[in-house]
Formats: sequence, structure tokens, C-alpha cells
Amino acid sequence: MPDTRPAPRPGIAQHLAPGLRRVLAPNPGPMTQAGTNTYLVGDGDIAVIDPGPDLPGHLDAILRALRPGERITHIFVTHAHRDHSALAGALGRAADAPVLAFGTATEGRSAAMQALAADGLEAGAGLDAAFAPDIRLTDGAEVAGPSWRMTALHTPGHAAGHLCLRWQDAVFSGDTVMGWASTVVAPPDGDLGAYMASTARLARLGARVFHPGHGAPIAAPAARCRDLLAHRRARETQILDRLASPATIRDIMPAIYPDLPPGLRPAGMGTVFGHLVALAQGGQVRASPKLCPDAVFSRS
Repeated sequence: MPDTRPAPRPGIAQHLAPGLRRVLAPNPGPMTQAGTNTYLVGDGDIAVIDPGPDLPGHLDAILRALRPGERITHIFVTHAHRDHSALAGALGRAADAPVLAFGTATEGRSAAMQALAADGLEAGAGLDAAFAPDIRLTDGAEVAGPSWRMTALHTPGHAAGHLCLRWQDAVFSGDTVMGWASTVVAPPDGDLGAYMASTARLARLGARVFHPGHGAPIAAPAARCRDLLAHRRARETQILDRLASPATIRDIMPAIYPDLPPGLRPAGMGTVFGHLVALAQGGQVRASPKLCPDAVFSRS
């Protein structure tokens, strides 16, 4: 069910739970909803999750959210998209704190996605190509402060190096699971097979709540994960039905997204291509003359 509560005001620290505050970045849009959620975890020595876009006002808002005597000791980035990672360097310098993430913007890509990139397929415009963490986190890595402990979960799909972070009975789910929209999964950085596995993994965690990169907390996270997986399977069926005769992505798009605004068409086309790549990998479709967004696709 869509969340109908009003969005928090950008720049104002909002208390969500003991030891957890959220500061909304002022970057609303069709891909970010009300904006990027920046989280402050702990008391005293603070962990920041997803500094957000490189906006001086948002940097000031994060620093203003600190209580007297508090300091930022760790800065976690779920993935290297500019709406999540671009402010990390400036915040790290202001706080004298390290930035922790899986890796650079392209680390973690599967061999298939690397091959698509090598063949000329470009990543989306939001990729933060300049991002590089001070500390790399592998799956299962634990990082702790005096009042908090995080476990890194490598959850590729939306981005190759996407991390979710487990804290107590909550998970910071980044862009893998959101309550207000499904996730863009566009090759070569997005990988639908990996996304499905990551979402299924998150469903099994038994977490009480997810705190996403955009939008309100998700109070029934396992059910939300199952809904997202069912949505992807339904999309797959729609695409296969459309391939009763050979078709291009532009032919398929009206059947999948009949009312998509023009500004969202590139994301929609990228997601359809992500499904076609997964279907091709599974042997269910063929691409001619080769696997690329301009190919003609047909059932195998």
C-alpha cells in the first residue's frame, strides 16, 4: 500500500527511532521521490549512511543535525550513484571521517555486464564515476562504534556494488527495496538476475523494518520484497508474450509502460533491456545481430 504520509521537510533532522535520525536532501524528482534519505545512526560517535547529492546546503544540514559533543566517525555509502554518494568526499573532509563502501562505481559487475560495457553499452547518467571509498567493505563485514554496529550485505542488482546495511532489527535498503516504487535495473551496472537474488535474500533476513534510500520506512519488508519479486516475474511474462513475434525494445515498451512520461522513458528502456538480458542468459530469448539495446529480440 502506498505511503500517504507527508514527506519530511528537507534539511530538518527527523527522529525515527532511538539512535536513528533522518535528514532529507533537497533533490526531489521522479527517480528520487521527495529526495535522498541521509541517516545518522548512534549517539555521540555517529555513523552517516548515504550523504546524498553534492549540495552545500545538505552538507550544512547534516552537520547541524549533530547534537552538542557529537561527531561523525564513519560515512557509509550504499552505492555510487550521485544522489547517494556525491557528497561523501566533502562530508568526509568536514568531519575527518572515512568513507566506507563496496568499491568504485563499476566494481562488482558480473562478467556478462563487463562484456556489455566493453562492447560500448554506457552506464546511466547518475553513475558517480569519480567515487572511491577510503575503506572497502565485503559481504558480511562488520563495523562498529560505541553505540552502533553495522553488517554490510552485498546486494547487487540496482548497482553492481550496492550494499545494504543491517543495524539491530532494521536494514538500510538503499535503492534495492523502496516502498513507493520499483527499482531501476538497467545494464551494465544493473543486473536483473543479481537483483532478484538480492531481493530474495533481503526477504529472508527477518528484519522488522527497512529504511530505504528514498521514501518512508517499510514496516512489512518481507512482504514488500515478495511483491517486488512478483512484479518482476509479471514483467518477464509480459515481455515474453510480446515476443510472440520478433520485436525491438521500442516495440515492447508500449505494452510494458503504456503511460510512461517522456522523462522516464530512458529508465524504462533500460529496465526492459535488463529483463531481456536476463532472459537471454536463461536461454529464453535470442538477440540479433547481438545482445545490445538496438537488437531484434525473439523467443528461443
